[in-house]
Amino acid sequence: MCPTGRYLGLDLSAVAGAGGDLRPAFDVLDADRDGRISRDDLKSFYASAGTTAAGGRFVDDDDLAAMIAAADADLDGFVQYDEFERLLAGRAAGAAAAAGRSAMEDAFRLMDRDGDGKVGFEDLKAYLGWAGMPAADEEVRAMIRVAGGGDGDEGVGLEALARVLAVDLEGIAL
Repeated sequence: MCPTGRYLGLDLSAVAGAGGDLRPAFDVLDADRDGRISRDDLKSFYASAGTTAAGGRFVDDDDLAAMIAAADADLDGFVQYDEFERLLAGRAAGAAAAAGRSAMEDAFRLMDRDGDGKVGFEDLKAYLGWAGMPAADEEVRAMIRVAGGGDGDEGVGLEALARVLAVDLEGIAL
């Protein structure tokens, strides 16, 4: 419910991302224990916790309304557990995607030895050798062509390389 996904220092997106049960967090916010989170529940939570919103200001009615609106899929003015779970699971997925993107950007920068914003033949050939996966020249050119690098000598940007390297590991025994 908090726009950052954090409550009193507890990162709930990490719990959701780990497949954890969000019921305890929901119950903390459901002050009157009626099975749904209302503005009054949030107001009680923030008042008892003595917390402030981002920027150091206290949470006001507009903030509370925005928090409810962010999760209230059925537009009844309350947040039921399934809506709460869906909101935090979505944030966790977004965070995981951002983390994956960052790792891919780091790998791309490592491969792009000349810093021109493209992984070309020499960049990829050197990287594969460094990583212990030597490849023949034609194999390296083929990888670049598959990623959209023309004849294999032009090189490819981050997006194209990410598409080629994207692998769905679900269902694969590692």
